[in-house]
Amino acid sequence: MKRKTRPIPKGRAVDAKALEEVRALLGDAPRRRDLLIEHLHKLNDKFGHLPATHLAALAQDMRLALAEVYEVATFYHHFEVVKEGEAPPPALTVRVCDSIACELAGARELLKLDFGAGVRVIPAPCVGRCEVAPCVVVGQNPIGNATTQSVRAAVQTKEDRCAVAPYIGYADYRKDGGYGLLADCLDGKHTRDALTKAMEDSGLRGLGGAGFPAGRKWRLVAAEPEPRVMAVNIDEGEPGTFKDRWYLERDPHRFLEGMLIAAWCAGVGEIWIYLRDEYAGCREILEKELALLKADAPCALPPMHLRRGAGAYICGEESAMIESIEGKRGMPRLRPPYVAQVGLFGRPTLEHNMETVYWVREIIEKGAPWFASHGRHGRKGLRSFSVSGRVKNPGVHLAPAGITLRELVDEYCGGMLDGHELYAYLPGGASGGILPASKADIPLDFDTLQPHGCFIGSAAVVVLSQHDRAAPAALNLMRFFHDESCGKCTPCRVGTAKAVTLMKEPRWNQPLLQELSQAMMDASICGLGQAAPNPALSVMKYFPHEVQ
Repeated sequence: MKRKTRPIPKGRAVDAKALEEVRALLGDAPRRRDLLIEHLHKLNDKFGHLPATHLAALAQDMRLALAEVYEVATFYHHFEVVKEGEAPPPALTVRVCDSIACELAGARELLKLDFGAGVRVIPAPCVGRCEVAPCVVVGQNPIGNATTQSVRAAVQTKEDRCAVAPYIGYADYRKDGGYGLLADCLDGKHTRDALTKAMEDSGLRGLGGAGFPAGRKWRLVAAEPEPRVMAVNIDEGEPGTFKDRWYLERDPHRFLEGMLIAAWCAGVGEIWIYLRDEYAGCREILEKELALLKADAPCALPPMHLRRGAGAYICGEESAMIESIEGKRGMPRLRPPYVAQVGLFGRPTLEHNMETVYWVREIIEKGAPWFASHGRHGRKGLRSFSVSGRVKNPGVHLAPAGITLRELVDEYCGGMLDGHELYAYLPGGASGGILPASKADIPLDFDTLQPHGCFIGSAAVVVLSQHDRAAPAALNLMRFFHDESCGKCTPCRVGTAKAVTLMKEPRWNQPLLQELSQAMMDASICGLGQAAPNPALSVMKYFPHEVQ
């Protein structure tokens, strides 16, 4: 018997008006699978949410299964799917950062703000502005040192766009010799081997947290077969970290030139820049400056693509970021193979944190010994410390590698706030653990903190005083890890939830929490689950009086 042919595909019927709106919004943009998140952003920016009818239309227009579109749209915090019959969210969203630095600064009070219909106030994970805690984001407008009055004023005047402060633009950067080093590389005045050796001699290590030697990474990727690609990680979501944003807002082309030199040394033919969605001002800067660079190129340039994250801390993990660039859910890959061998689109990939390549031009121009000559207590190099908490001068402080916390606070941060004495500190952001004041003389660098159960990571330092307690700080961090777990592996997905429950108690069940922490560290497939127990373990080790 002849089978009947369906007049329309099985599943949700596509609304003709929605399809027309989607096609008009996307215009002549390619409908490639890897652009799914970019296209979701266009819809989300247009409507303030993702209507289910338009998701179905987008799926048809991109020739994707609706399930594929839904699983991506529902994975990221900044996308909000609204089904038929459901009320859309209010026109304006006010996000109150409730991560560690902002909680210390009183963000909980700001969550009580009520602006009536048309405006909602919700908590948000770290927005990368810890130096001006508490921070509230009205639409895409960050309000630093937020007060009830300043937030209310922004809402009433509808100031919901990020204002970009003055920075070194393309013309001024070129006047100061910018891109001269890159042009010299392409003119044959430098060799790839010589520049790679300079990076190795400088001792520069990856500044995103892992600390892998930069020059060695270039050699490893260059040894892989072509075509090779590069992915730059600016998904800076670790609570307490804001150095990448700090540099991007001031000197974006120093980063771009360093990126291009690194790509040339590794024989990379195409570059993707992955920027967290919370950095709307940085996105505006990069879009503008990349266009200027391409329009008046100082030399031949590889194709460069700016990709926008959508609110997922896990995408700071290199393989999860690669999945997101490919338009998928940001879930870490099992390794091996490593991304240097099989990375973005299955190609050998040079993956770098933004700040790592930011230093390339200066190291090569001033020489490897210049960078290596800095340092204290037997360490070498410079570190950009993101400092927040109970200090007089929070911010990014460029200091010698190996400086101690006590030296950093006294010499660079103006000391502790009046009426505050050092009680504890986080040396490496949310996942780096918590140390007591008695450990404030340990050199802050790679490999110096591990014997104490901590690590420096991206050098995000949060300072606590006698008015704070380590146990509530650790609970804040564990809640963050639970909210940000991608859910792929059970030890992390379930372990963080169980840990939050245990840590809410005034007296911790320490044997059970120790056992749970060990299971998470041993069996989680990526750094989120492996490092999530560090704050809790630190409290049990150094602050037992708080939880007994």
